[in-house]
Order: sequence, then C-alpha cells, then structure tokens
Amino acid sequence: MTASGSGGVEIKGDGPDERPEERITRNWNELLQELRVLQTGVQILTGFLLTVPFSPRFPDLADYQQRIYLVVLIGSVITTCLIIAPVSFHRMLFRRRQRPWLVKASHACARAGLVGFAIVSSLVVLLVFDVVVSLDAGIVAAVAVLVLFVSLWAGLPLLNGKNNSH
Repeated sequence: MTASGSGGVEIKGDGPDERPEERITRNWNELLQELRVLQTGVQILTGFLLTVPFSPRFPDLADYQQRIYLVVLIGSVITTCLIIAPVSFHRMLFRRRQRPWLVKASHACARAGLVGFAIVSSLVVLLVFDVVVSLDAGIVAAVAVLVLFVSLWAGLPLLNGKNNSH
C-alpha cells in the first residue's frame, strides 16, 4: 500500500492501470481470505454435527428429527466440500497458468458454500427448536434465520450497489 496525495490510502494495483495479471492475483488473494473465514465456521459446525449421534439423547429423537439431522449433516459436509474445493483446484493446477479459471471456479464454490452454510445453519436452528420447543417454533425460527442470512449477505450488498450506481 502506498499513501495517496489526498491523505487517504491507495492500494497498489487497485486502479484503472492495474494489469490483468495483477487483478487476477488480487482477486485470488481476496477470495482466499474470504474462504478462510467461511471454512472456520463450517468446519466447527460439521465437527459438532459429527458428535451428535453419539450423545445419549440421540436415540430419543423422533424418526423425522433424525432424518432432519441427516439432511443437516450431509448439507454441512457438502458445504465443507465446496469451500475447500479451491484448495484442491490450486494443487491440481499449480504452475499451469490457470489462475483465471481458478478464480472463476473458486468464486462459484464460495458462493455455493455461502448458500449452503445459510441453509445448514437454518436447518440446525429448526432441529434445535423442534427438540426444545416444537416443530412450529422450529420452522418459524429457521425461516427467521434464513431471512437474516439472505438480508445481510445478499440484500444489504445489493441495496448498497443500487445506492452507489452512477
């Protein structure tokens, strides 16, 4: 980073004269930072879910609750796969000059991983509320959580984009 003449901070390579190679490298590095945040949450959730069937109360769950649990677990594993896939892409394509494809494919995986995490988190809330309160409360809570995810992760950025368009 270099200081700009106006007292602000100018990020090198983030201007109109940024070369395509610089832009794709910057995009890759930004994507990796975002995936690190998402990976932590998904991996903690998946690890926790893997322990649930071994708890003493698990056999007491109704059949439909156990099925919800299995859907949540599979969703969490799929989400984990999506957000870790860019690591595999990078290893498989290392030094093959495929960074544009790597960024595009990893971006798609990151977006799908975010959707998966929102859905899995909502379903976890559904299951917990169902066990603790009732299925109806679980549905309401899960929908509220999903609305929150969609509002913050998609709605707010899209709203900001509309307000800043020229």
